[in-house]
Amino acid sequence: MFPHLILSFFFFFVLPGLLFFFLGHSSTGSKKKETGSASNISQPKVYPFIGSYLAVKSLGNRRIQWLSDVLKNSPSATFTLHSPLGRRNIFTGNPATVEYILKTRFSNYGKGITTTTILSDFLGTGIFNADGDKWKFQRQVASQEFNTKSLRKFVEQVVDAELSNRLLPILASAAAKQDQTLDFQDILQRFAFDNICKISFGFDPEYLTPSVERSRFARAFEEATEISSNRFREPLWLVWKLKRVLNIGSEKRLRMAVREVREFAKNIVREKKRELKEKESLESVDMLSRFLSSGHSNEDFVTDIVISFILAGKDTTSAALTWFFWLLSKNPRVEKEIVNEIMEKSEVPVYDEVKNMIYTHAALCESMRLYPPVPTDVKEAMGDDVLPDGTVVKKGMLVTYHVYAMGRLESIWGEDWAEFKPERWLEKVESGKWRFMGRDSFTYPVFQAGPRICLGKEMAFMQMKRMVAGVLRRFTVVPAVAQEVEPHYFSFLTSLMEGGFPVKIVQRVPSN
Repeated sequence: MFPHLILSFFFFFVLPGLLFFFLGHSSTGSKKKETGSASNISQPKVYPFIGSYLAVKSLGNRRIQWLSDVLKNSPSATFTLHSPLGRRNIFTGNPATVEYILKTRFSNYGKGITTTTILSDFLGTGIFNADGDKWKFQRQVASQEFNTKSLRKFVEQVVDAELSNRLLPILASAAAKQDQTLDFQDILQRFAFDNICKISFGFDPEYLTPSVERSRFARAFEEATEISSNRFREPLWLVWKLKRVLNIGSEKRLRMAVREVREFAKNIVREKKRELKEKESLESVDMLSRFLSSGHSNEDFVTDIVISFILAGKDTTSAALTWFFWLLSKNPRVEKEIVNEIMEKSEVPVYDEVKNMIYTHAALCESMRLYPPVPTDVKEAMGDDVLPDGTVVKKGMLVTYHVYAMGRLESIWGEDWAEFKPERWLEKVESGKWRFMGRDSFTYPVFQAGPRICLGKEMAFMQMKRMVAGVLRRFTVVPAVAQEVEPHYFSFLTSLMEGGFPVKIVQRVPSN
């Protein structure tokens, strides 16, 4: 215990004193940079021992935007951030570099020990926190679930049922009351959570209900996500490791939250095991059944998989839709085009109709360009290397590609990059209809790229388009804040709208 006391004394008393010494000599310059325009933001100053800690510390929850501005002003859209004790993290928004680390030199850039250690308490060895054979196995089994048959079932059974029986009645009730305000971000998270559980685990949590009470699981899941993400932001990672050993502060709260999350996930696994044992064959085989039938029935391992897919299915599509509906409220021209496309389809559009919602698809891509569900993704170098722009990488260094910044680079999207413009993804064909023109995944790595490209990409688009069609056919989503107020985008493991997305639901008046 004595070494722990020495470390505690250093980190909680000596280190703050050293930082105060530097802060007293440098805080003015940092504040000026924070309030400057993006064009004036340059790479931060580097000090002995603490690196660029002062510049990062002064940002609060604007770190994503600040890093984006630095990259926009870096000649190669790449720069190296110096952290305390000599640690360095390379950030890039350069498509050539993204292709290099995600494809060309894929074997040299993995999750690595740093990331897996930080997220292991929460995600264990689930697919999003695994490398090598563990990752390959999980991806191989999961990929069987993302075929055309499963997608059709997902749209025509799972999403339609959630829309018709839960989401639309809640919105209709809010529209009838007129003065009721909903947190649409929360509603969308609940909607996505029910969907991912039903399609992936054959389990219906019935989370989307009119109740405003958040379940213990939801609160625990969000706290575990936040604290795990904040570990990356610690200037000295020994601090959170020490807090974990001593079971104090945020690490004590993380342990309690993870216990709640894992118990919930284990109950899903146990229920599925009982179901498989009682029935010789199932009418439909969900992803969890595939894993349990593959010979890998270890409860902890399968629980890790369940938690990873809840994270992917609950928080990514809901984040994308939250910003999508906000952008529509600011761009009535785009909303009108989408509504026109929806009205051309059946009242309950079938799979093929949803798939062919081209303008809506483009608008979703455009929304995620500006507000990606996962703004950054970090890799660790397995060995020394040199990036295409000449940046030297040493073994163990972190290399982060910045998806949020890439959506804002004029070199990629042109002078009008700040406009919400679905037409940049479209071209007119001879019939006068739109044809979708996608970008390569290294220029637009919203769904990752290379061997680890997102398996659920098409499923996510189908879910979002069907949900958009169901909602906008009947309602208008109106933000319950002043028109000039722009919500704050921030992120833990996935992006969020700070403070939620308060809206009023208005019944749509059919036009002639």
